[in-house]
Amino acid sequence: MTSEHPSAGEGIIEPLAREHRGDWIAVADDAVPFERIEAFFAGPAYEPHRHDTYAIGQTLSGVQSFHYRGADRFSLPGRTMVLHPDELHDGHAGSDDGFRYRMIYIEPAAIQSVLGGRPLPFIVGGISSDPRLFAAVRALLPATDARIEALEFDDGLFELAHALEAAAGGSSPGRCALDYRAAERARLYLHDLPEGTVTLETLEAISGRDRWGLSRDFRRLFGTSPYRYLVQRRLEAVKADLRRGTSPAEAALDAGFADQAHMNRHFKKAFGLSPGRWLRMAGKPAWS
Repeated sequence: MTSEHPSAGEGIIEPLAREHRGDWIAVADDAVPFERIEAFFAGPAYEPHRHDTYAIGQTLSGVQSFHYRGADRFSLPGRTMVLHPDELHDGHAGSDDGFRYRMIYIEPAAIQSVLGGRPLPFIVGGISSDPRLFAAVRALLPATDARIEALEFDDGLFELAHALEAAAGGSSPGRCALDYRAAERARLYLHDLPEGTVTLETLEAISGRDRWGLSRDFRRLFGTSPYRYLVQRRLEAVKADLRRGTSPAEAALDAGFADQAHMNRHFKKAFGLSPGRWLRMAGKPAWS
């Protein structure tokens, strides 16, 4: 179902101060292994891309527009965005004032640590007005200069997982039983960025599950394929290296990519930005 563009008379959109007109991204420095950002964009923000995480956020000001599952969506203050893992989407301003928002990227494995193997919650249309979900997400999205501690995050994650499931209408039984333990063994192996070529045969041996059953269960439980999960872990390693000043070529090889061009293609596909633009917006020196 296509979301309607908000009318100018709704009275809930506050124009941003002039000093925030330039595009920027601020990354939180939390004691938890999940990326949390606040950002502002005056026009186009991200080209079509997909994550292997949930992208969960709230618009602070303006109209945040994105194309998602075949329709244009419009997020306003007071609502919650929940973009499901592995779903293609883009991002741009829906009004002349631009938009400001906060977002946290939660791995499906973290949600599964609470739900214990039930299918991942799916929010139809990517935008929810559920008040319990809004409160749970808001607790995990303070300003980026406010540090979230590990135990605080664990408490928030528990509430978030259950709020997501409730907002999505509860869990639905699958046609086949899911082998959560086998899929988790495969995920942990991939998470450690094994060297060399990884195949489904390798994961079959690691998990003790037949390769096609494992591939199906992995998608149901973690929202993406084993290969995409591995690529995303490599990209996270690249981002960490780039923040430390490592050259893109060296970061690509260290993470397991064939070369810098290989990494660049996956980086833009995953984040909708080139590594150079991502670094510049994060206030870091970038390479040409």
